[in-house]
Amino acid sequence: MFKSVHLDNAATTVVSREAAEKAFEMMTLNYGNPSSLHSIGVKAEQMMEAARKQVASLIGCRSGSIIFTSGGTESNNLALFGAVEARKRAGRHIITTAVEHSSVAAVCDELEGNGYEITRLVPDKDGCITPERVADACREDTVLVSIMSVNNENGAHFSIEEIIPAVRRAAPGALFHCDGVQAVGKLSINTTNIDVDLMTVSAHKIHGPKGCGALYIKKGVRIVPRAFGGGHERGLRAGTEAVPLIAAFGVAAENTPPPAKQKKIYDSLRQRLADGVSGRNDVIWLSPDNAVSYIVNLSVRGLRSETMLHYFAENGVYISSGSACTKGKKSRVLTALGLPDEVIDSSLRISFSHTNTIADVDRFLEVLEQATTSLIKR
Repeated sequence: MFKSVHLDNAATTVVSREAAEKAFEMMTLNYGNPSSLHSIGVKAEQMMEAARKQVASLIGCRSGSIIFTSGGTESNNLALFGAVEARKRAGRHIITTAVEHSSVAAVCDELEGNGYEITRLVPDKDGCITPERVADACREDTVLVSIMSVNNENGAHFSIEEIIPAVRRAAPGALFHCDGVQAVGKLSINTTNIDVDLMTVSAHKIHGPKGCGALYIKKGVRIVPRAFGGGHERGLRAGTEAVPLIAAFGVAAENTPPPAKQKKIYDSLRQRLADGVSGRNDVIWLSPDNAVSYIVNLSVRGLRSETMLHYFAENGVYISSGSACTKGKKSRVLTALGLPDEVIDSSLRISFSHTNTIADVDRFLEVLEQATTSLIKR
């Protein structure tokens, strides 16, 4: 019987035992409503605020800048819709990229249908979008720039710390949002140093539970809420907070290893993978040179992604063909990059967690060899 190998960590990570135990504790012992004034309500609020500090520490901000949400998608929606509504008198131009997560891309599509003008920048052949290109796209009526830190499909790493100052000079009144879902908890990020206005974070990418995320909002930045009710989360996200998930998120954030320690792990795993496929004429490495080492996209000639994914899963190795949110549709990211259909249709994404080992990569390579041998013969 083979050991299960999870190499789809960009889609989700296994919840750590400590985080799961914290969620169970909050559901069974400290189960109060954090808005209640009695003792168990106060205890729940205290645990939630402790988690807010733990999450804030991941991105170097004050806890009061963290708003809890149901996940990355809600945070992105709240950030974009909330920002443009707050700045609607200043203009109707938005800058983003052609390779954003669907929860940003779909919002931009919706805003475009409502009269906003969207500039979608396509990365160059090296996977980069330079600060100069973003600055050149800025106009007097630019109200929002939304650029991710790390692409969820090919791992491209955009230099947000260099892009933001360029935007500040070219469009001082624009707000800058960053989807940090694939970066926070893995890369060293300090929101004070990079001067970002809004940043999205997700719990289940760092061994926390699904259904919980956060939006960082810089002090002094105003956005308009999307849901209205009891004034929860500084009036920006109505509804009783999911305290068990939030508390578990906090534990996961606190237990995240230092980025430098993680990088050593990811670099070794990526190198093992690169060495394992080097010399194979049937494998094309699609991730750009500027990609992070924990997300790798490659293509296996002559074999469709769906066929490969089923074969790998049957052998206990779990990978993906791109964003889990696209439900098997053709990769919008790879399409935007102009790759041929036959390459896109055979793409595979391998994404690491700090819990993965060299043995996991070796197992992937073993199954890859078996797959290309047996499936091509059929």
